[in-house]
Amino acid sequence: MATLVCFGLGYSAHQWLTEYGRRFDRIVATTTDAARAAELTTSARQGFKALAFDGSVASPALTDAIAQSEAVLTSVPPDVSGDPVLRTCGEALARAPLRGIVYLSSVGVYGNHDGAWVDEASECRPVKDHNAYRLVAECAWQELGARIGAPVALLRLSGIYGPGRSALDNVRRGTARRIAKPGQVFNRIHVADVAQAIEAAFARNATGIFNVTDDEPTPAGDPIVFAAKLLGVATPPEISFDEAKTTMSPFAASFYTDVKRVRNAKLKSELGVALRYPTYREGLAAIHAADS
Repeated sequence: MATLVCFGLGYSAHQWLTEYGRRFDRIVATTTDAARAAELTTSARQGFKALAFDGSVASPALTDAIAQSEAVLTSVPPDVSGDPVLRTCGEALARAPLRGIVYLSSVGVYGNHDGAWVDEASECRPVKDHNAYRLVAECAWQELGARIGAPVALLRLSGIYGPGRSALDNVRRGTARRIAKPGQVFNRIHVADVAQAIEAAFARNATGIFNVTDDEPTPAGDPIVFAAKLLGVATPPEISFDEAKTTMSPFAASFYTDVKRVRNAKLKSELGVALRYPTYREGLAAIHAADS
């Protein structure tokens, strides 16, 4: 019976599980909240179980699941001390019969490239702590894979959007802010295309780094303008970044310090992923159609 352990059942992992989880007979997923773990287990399909895991202690049930696991999907963010999964479960994972590891990372590890195009061979020069931690964690997972002879696919994700988490929702709530910063662009990725990439990585026993991103980096305000048109409402007024950052958290403002355009050719050529939503326009239109 093929077993997958999913560390961190977040938005992207949940999407993959919904669409492709039947690849595995048994799935054990972790969440930080014990009550949510119990609720997920009760409502899920046969062969699925959720366990509480806060990154500090692995329960006997989790340790047992790891011992039987053939695959790992992990999106737990690292901290200043490293990757909590490897710190807590590294030795158990090293003894498991693993045949594939997929780690969800971030294009933030590339840092600032002054608007230039980057690909998987580009220099990583993160300046923000959380991106630097992520780069260290990537290396640690690759080291584990090399140690045990298991392929490790590092999926570097752009800004994720999808149902319930898009410019459409922000415009509806009246919280959308059309922030203008000359020269600033962002890549994005629909959660369904993240799920496709995860599935392709498992199906192909992929190893290496893959940018999981859309085809068109654009200014931050463009999806908001498009969403407002779809909803038939007035476009939120444009405000400068200097004005906006006075009410932004340091973490939110930090996203505007890096400017790069991220290529996805390797995602398409080596993983064979054909994006369902190549730009935010197709993605938002599909979400709006489903909502309607």
